Amino acid sequence: MNRIRLLPDTVASQVAAGEVVERPASVVKELIENSIDAGPRKIEVMIRRGGISLVRVIDDGCGMDRDDALLSLERHATSKIRSAKDLQAIGTLGFRGEALPSIASVSRFRLTTRESGAIAGTEIIINGGKIDIVRESGEAPGTQVEVRSLFYNLPARRKFLRSENTESRNIEHQIHLQAIGHPQIAFTLLRDDRLVFQLPATATLRDRIRDLYGVELLERLIELHDTGSPKIKISGFIGQAGLSRQTRAQQLIFVNGRAIESGLITNAVREGYHTALMKGQYPVTFLFVDLDPAAVDVNVHPAKREVRFRDPNGVHEAIIRCVQETLERSRTEWQQKFRAPATPPSPIPEKATVDLKLRPEITFPEVSDRELPHLGRAVAGVVDSGRAVKPDEALSPQSSGGDGNEHRFQIIGVLGRLYILMENENGLVLVDQHAAHERILFEELRRKMEEQGVPTQKLLLPQTFDLPPRDADWIERNLPTLEKMGIGIESFGPNTFKIDSLPSFLNLLDPAQFMSKVIDDLRSVSNSSSAMRMGEEMIAKTVCRHAVKANDPLGYLEVEKLIRDLLDCDLPYCCPHGRPTMIQISLAELEKKFGRKI
Repeated sequence: MNRIRLLPDTVASQVAAGEVVERPASVVKELIENSIDAGPRKIEVMIRRGGISLVRVIDDGCGMDRDDALLSLERHATSKIRSAKDLQAIGTLGFRGEALPSIASVSRFRLTTRESGAIAGTEIIINGGKIDIVRESGEAPGTQVEVRSLFYNLPARRKFLRSENTESRNIEHQIHLQAIGHPQIAFTLLRDDRLVFQLPATATLRDRIRDLYGVELLERLIELHDTGSPKIKISGFIGQAGLSRQTRAQQLIFVNGRAIESGLITNAVREGYHTALMKGQYPVTFLFVDLDPAAVDVNVHPAKREVRFRDPNGVHEAIIRCVQETLERSRTEWQQKFRAPATPPSPIPEKATVDLKLRPEITFPEVSDRELPHLGRAVAGVVDSGRAVKPDEALSPQSSGGDGNEHRFQIIGVLGRLYILMENENGLVLVDQHAAHERILFEELRRKMEEQGVPTQKLLLPQTFDLPPRDADWIERNLPTLEKMGIGIESFGPNTFKIDSLPSFLNLLDPAQFMSKVIDDLRSVSNSSSAMRMGEEMIAKTVCRHAVKANDPLGYLEVEKLIRDLLDCDLPYCCPHGRPTMIQISLAELEKKFGRKI
């Protein structure tokens, strides 16, 4: 019947192009990757009408001779690999030999290239995949690719393109990715003959981030410290605890210099932050993972956006450990912001007339030996009541001495019975007393649970529930972990389980629904994480109910103990829900507000 037929070369090229060339930003990505592989010092990109009318990419790389230029336009012709064995250790951005012929098949295409020592270069013009002109050219050394009238011969594909502004933004994002991944290369973008940005080559990633995103963001980033693993090198920057975004737009991940999207790495970063992030928020990351090319497979996606690791658990654990250690190392630097000035403030001259009265809610009661009722309160019978702080143990509000290891600060007052006002060497500090106390109680309760075990409570009526086979198998394999978390569970038949006890601090109406959430949460938890990790969300809710609230009056000793305990926490930056505990208002900001500085 002859129902199966070979497609014409033109149609086959257009079908293949659909996998590689989705939109103008895809063209820019492929062309820049080819340019980077050629070893350039600078790359210039020009677009018109969002890249639909024109995309031009110019580099000063190694260039090509006439034969290589013609061969580069043949499908699956590449200089990057020679045999199937090379696919196991790809060290370049491009390797398939599909980009140029795919782009040329759906556009009016012009390629000019010249090697550094050559007298003349080569110019090739292609329309819809057919070569029209091949001739010598006098362009500068390097390669220049022009793509005009993209999808002119595929009107159906053109209908799916967005507005010119949207397509331009997508192109700009792609160039940002390549610029962050390769700071040693200068990048220039012109849009409709207007200069959008011109990034000089930089020696460090820090300089490139500053040029692209500004000094303010750079100051809120923490440099990643490599964990010293011989197989995996991790570098880059992550946002401080509390710095987050509502989307993953500023979560940039690079593997061996290639910008990728990886659920495994995204999950590892979030696990590393843990309670330092608000729910539903995403950290700001410029994360670089370098490992042996043989340990990662990049040939799993047509656009090379995804990769597959040969040891995914090793990569996952290394990133979690690196993020956690980096946040812990930054703790000391963070605490320095909240130390007192070296000298106490100058006293008011005796002759000066001051007729100001403090509002009652920001004055402190007389210091005494009494117990601290709020800060020492027991939480669900697990946290011990706090010890009274004696006056001679307290820091004087004007003190600045000490051995250098104490947390020194000057407490000014309490605003609105919620925000503690302090002075440090950088200016004014506002502390949310509720968020601060949440963090203190959270870490104390978690520590006691890990050391002493989780207090459990028997159910009056044990409950049974059924699970799908895969979930049931997972429960059976993780019974010891669940028992450590205070969950009394045992098999009660095929795919059926019985719960007879739960952690005493939980108040649950539906244990079966709770177990479904346990399964989902624990599957995303690192193997090396504490067995208490799943229950920390419940712990956070518990301490929220027991922490001091707004309008709870605190004495001076109570406030001072709160600040001391907060600065001794593992993650003092934010509460267990990710909200900041302290906000710094610098002297420079205050001087701008009062018009003392421009």
